[in-house]
Amino acid sequence: MRVARTSLALFAMTALGACTTAFSPARLSTPAELTGVQSTTLGEVTVSVAILTDEQARRHFGADLGKREVQALWLSVRNASNRRLWFIRNMLDPDFYSAEEAALMVRGDVPQDAFDSLRQQFRDESIRVLMQPATVTEGFVFLPRVEGGRYVDIRLMGDAYQAESQRVAAGDSTGVAATVSLDELRFDFAVPLPDGDFDYERLDPEQAYPGQALPDLDTGQLRAALERLPCCVTDADGQQNGDPLNVVIVGTATEVLNSLSRSGWSFTHRIDLRTIRREIGAAVAGKSYAVAPVSSLYVFGRRQDFALQRARHSISQRNHMRMWLAPFRYEGRHVWLGQVSRDIGIKVTPKSPTLTTHIIDPQVDATREYLLHSLLARGFVDRFGFVKGSAAAPRTEPLYNLTGDPYFSDGMRLVLVLAPEPIPPDQARSLLWEQSAAPIAEGQTEAAARNVRPIEPGERALPPQSPGR
Repeated sequence: MRVARTSLALFAMTALGACTTAFSPARLSTPAELTGVQSTTLGEVTVSVAILTDEQARRHFGADLGKREVQALWLSVRNASNRRLWFIRNMLDPDFYSAEEAALMVRGDVPQDAFDSLRQQFRDESIRVLMQPATVTEGFVFLPRVEGGRYVDIRLMGDAYQAESQRVAAGDSTGVAATVSLDELRFDFAVPLPDGDFDYERLDPEQAYPGQALPDLDTGQLRAALERLPCCVTDADGQQNGDPLNVVIVGTATEVLNSLSRSGWSFTHRIDLRTIRREIGAAVAGKSYAVAPVSSLYVFGRRQDFALQRARHSISQRNHMRMWLAPFRYEGRHVWLGQVSRDIGIKVTPKSPTLTTHIIDPQVDATREYLLHSLLARGFVDRFGFVKGSAAAPRTEPLYNLTGDPYFSDGMRLVLVLAPEPIPPDQARSLLWEQSAAPIAEGQTEAAARNVRPIEPGERALPPQSPGR
């Protein structure tokens, strides 16, 4: 009996020891072991960011964050100024997880007696929100999972107590000193999150025209070249025309991907059996699939080089865009020819590998305008204009894409020359080429004319109305 008790005790001790050693995080060396670290400096402050892969997070924290749809954002703030700075986490993501929440979400990955250690590790690895002067502060923020790419918005605000103290000490009664010291520092990053399934991961502009030296065009040559490009996408054989090629973007591949990602556009998955099953499942359930694949269309004899979309609450509703690298440059930068449209529904068709396809909004010029506005609002447009060359069709005589959806358009292409760094939207300039039609008006009949009327001579503005009248 004593032998049995001894064996049982040894077994319990062995099991306990095995459980205790089951929690064995292997802290990564940051930033050396991280991939895709991005840094930006404003004055005396430098911010660096990177997002751990699921495997890196599992190693660093000793628990499976990816399984719980949690991403760990590594953040480093080098504050070489004499100011205390506060990190405003809500602007990064109002739904961020606290250290306690993240630990509770993964507590099943560790033995019960190791949970306190795991929880303390999450606390210790969380970045502080107060950045002291002349320090480097590093740590993690735990965020809900985002596929494909995440727009990272880091806001640092001056310390009000310090600013007010400086103002009082200086005898300033105007509040100017406090206002200056509290100026917000904003650092924004577009961070790709590759998982092996995204079409942009295969993007290599240098291989689009191997062995060819792409000519660098001046402004007049660019306009002429854009007008000569194909009007529409085609099928794989190049025999049938489809959606209109209605957008041109000038910028390096990195500039294009970053500006669109920061403006709310997401990367798309490649089409394979796994993504097809997921897309069909989302369609049946009426759910969103923010990085759903788009079908292949063709220009220059090849399928799109990459695609992006702005997802909405349902997979049947989204804005999507396909892009192809053109065989020339402008101002030393790549020129991308694209097709942008708005999906408003789903239908069954044998013409798609998924047996389903999206129905496009026939007012394609309105979607073209949507793209312009989304980039203008974020300050990524340096110059823009319109050229002929796309497919023109009035509302009463629409054209049709490859799956039979009608569309109408003024036949203009939107041309966007990207700003390498964000600028105020009112600094964007016109190329002074063509003028586009009014996107909403071109889809209306004469009945809509009643909604617009001229101001009659001598007509006075209506007096302001008091509340409740």
